[in-house]
Formats: sequence, structure tokens, C-alpha cells
Amino acid sequence: MTTLIVIAKEPRPGRVKTRLTPPCTPDQAARLAAAALADTLETIAACPARRRLLVLDGAPGAWLPPGFEVVPQCAGGLDERLAAAFALCSGPVLLVGMDTPQITPELLAPVLGPGAWAGCGAWFGPAEDGGFWALGLKEPAPELLRGVPMSTPTTGAVQRARLTGAGLTVRDLPVLRDVDTAEDVRAVAALIPGSRFAEAAAAHLGVRG
Repeated sequence: MTTLIVIAKEPRPGRVKTRLTPPCTPDQAARLAAAALADTLETIAACPARRRLLVLDGAPGAWLPPGFEVVPQCAGGLDERLAAAFALCSGPVLLVGMDTPQITPELLAPVLGPGAWAGCGAWFGPAEDGGFWALGLKEPAPELLRGVPMSTPTTGAVQRARLTGAGLTVRDLPVLRDVDTAEDVRAVAALIPGSRFAEAAAAHLGVRG
């Protein structure tokens, strides 16, 4: 089975979702981040997995469901932190972040079902902003992440090129929208009415799902 990793920051005011302030206050932005993280973890908890890891910058809170191993993020840039997360595992691994609360077990099923890794060395989930929301490796290879420039419009393209340049056959997951701005919040909340994230968006941005 595949190991599932969520890499996340503790949703503390002033430390997460700073691009939402304004229109949100730091506390409102943190509440939106907590809702996104809780929805993401709930999805991962519902998926079949060998292990479930939360690689966390900060301390766990009430948003953490049972069944997760919590390990601290290492120091360094995001590329180093992602690489270190993969280095914790063996065998097939799928990593996701906390910025796509719209993920579902059905969306991730192609990576986790029988035959997911047959003839495939990597799975890649591109994001609309040019980054990526998911990365799966049949055999963890931290060196494939180190040095990739993060948080740029070409991050996803560079990371995918690293995978194919290493001779891996890459399968793609759907393109998803990350939650970074108020416009992103509104768009993603509309996709998942009834979720914690949609409720938080309604409370703090007046979004109605």
C-alpha cells in the first residue's frame, strides 16, 4: 500500500494565509487555513494507506483526526522540507499539501488502487497557479525535489521535468486550484458546499455555498 503524507503549517494567526489579509483579519485567515487542513486530513483519513503522516510546522490541534503520525518539518526552504518528508518513507508515497480542501478519496483513488504503480514511477497533481498540489513517487527520491524553485509560476513544470529527466513515467492527476487569495477561497468553497472550508468561507468572506 501507499504511504500518504500531508505537509502543513499549524494554522496560527499571522503565520498562515497571509495573502488573505486583507480582506480577512489574521485570525479569520487562520480559521480558513484550519478548515482547509481539517477537510484535507479527513479525506486522507478516509483513504487506504500503509501509513498516514502529518509533517507539521508547529503543534497539532483539535483539527487533527486519529490515525496520523505527526513529525516535525525540518529547517530550510520548501524544497528541502518536501525532500525530508519523502526521506521518512519507503515504498510508494503520495504527498499533498493543505491548500486544496476540495480533494476527495475518489480524486486520489487512481494513485491508491490496484495497479496504480504498474509501469509508473510518479504521479503529479498540477495546480492552476503553476505549482503542484500532489506528488507521488514509487520509490522515494528526495534528490528529485532539492533545488526545485518553489512558489513560482514554473515550479510545477520544473518539478515534472525533474521526474521525467530521471527516467520516470509520470501519470497526471487533475489540475486543481490552490487556496491563496480571497478569490481562490470563493472559487474552491463553491466546489465543496457543506464542508468545513465552505462554512468558514461563509463566516469570514460572506461566501454562500
